[in-house]
Amino acid sequence: MKWLETTFSVLKKDIQIEFRTRFAINMVLAFVVASLLLILFTLRAQQLDPTPKSGLAWIVILFAALSALGRSFISETDKNTFDLLRIYAKGSTVYAGKLFYNSLFSLLINTATFILYSFLMDLRIISWEAFVIMLVLGTLGLSSVSTMTAAIVSQADRKGAVFSVLSIPLFVPLILLLTRVTKSAFIDGMPEGFGSDIAALVGFVGVTITAGILLFDFIWEE
Repeated sequence: MKWLETTFSVLKKDIQIEFRTRFAINMVLAFVVASLLLILFTLRAQQLDPTPKSGLAWIVILFAALSALGRSFISETDKNTFDLLRIYAKGSTVYAGKLFYNSLFSLLINTATFILYSFLMDLRIISWEAFVIMLVLGTLGLSSVSTMTAAIVSQADRKGAVFSVLSIPLFVPLILLLTRVTKSAFIDGMPEGFGSDIAALVGFVGVTITAGILLFDFIWEE
């Protein structure tokens, strides 16, 4: 019970800070809208083949994540509150609270992105089951990688650059898998091999979250 209370306190703190400033959500939403409009009018995305059209949304979401999700730990060092967290909370509760916050933030941004993307590209969801699975697993994958990487680079001098360099190689297999599942949700329905893609996504999310849980205490104590 104490672990849950502390985790919820970390989550509540980050939510209150975001609602007070609204910096990250305004920045990310502006970036997403501008990127989608640029893709629509410059690349004529409506005329693209289904496969690249399915992946474009996740490319936009990826760069939005790089600009916002890394702030979960980096803002703590910028505001000199990192040591306070060490005093009042265990490493596992801090990691869980940050992961929950990043997941909620990502889910909000991803949902808004796909609503706007579907409208602009004139896409219709063929398989709601595939869409929900894609949205949930994509959110968890982005959040788990971002939370762990942000914790690693939070003590570095050039945090933003290091965060991007470390995160992008980990995001590449996730984006490739999500592109296939997104195509199933919007174009193909649930074709043969869909289960393999879902299993791979579940494995990716499971490995990254498990690695975060196992390694975070070492990062927390450094």
